[in-house]
Amino acid sequence: MTTSNTGTGADEPAVREELARLRDSIDNIDAAVVHMLAERFKCTQQVGHLKARHRLPPADPAREARQIARLRALAESAKLDPAFAEKFLNFIVAEVIHHHERIAESNDGGDGGGAVRASD
Repeated sequence: MTTSNTGTGADEPAVREELARLRDSIDNIDAAVVHMLAERFKCTQQVGHLKARHRLPPADPAREARQIARLRALAESAKLDPAFAEKFLNFIVAEVIHHHERIAESNDGGDGGGAVRASD
């Protein structure tokens, strides 16, 4: 991404300090998001193993619909675009599905079943 500094404010020490402070906060939030996603994926991996072990259906459309509705409501109350929140959840769910498919494939010769899909 290319930007230009055509304004004079970026040269002022107070502006640079405020920008650095805000960027530090953004960096901290990004780190927290990554750690929260890591924890979420640890749980979804366990769900994938459980579903594969017990040959549970690969999809749970009712849960997925509930999760989308829940996340959209949370987004609205947080003043975040609900459509963005839904896209974000769909992106995460796609990755979960990919992980669950790999888990199910690795269990095909053992105690698992077919492809596993979940929004959990």
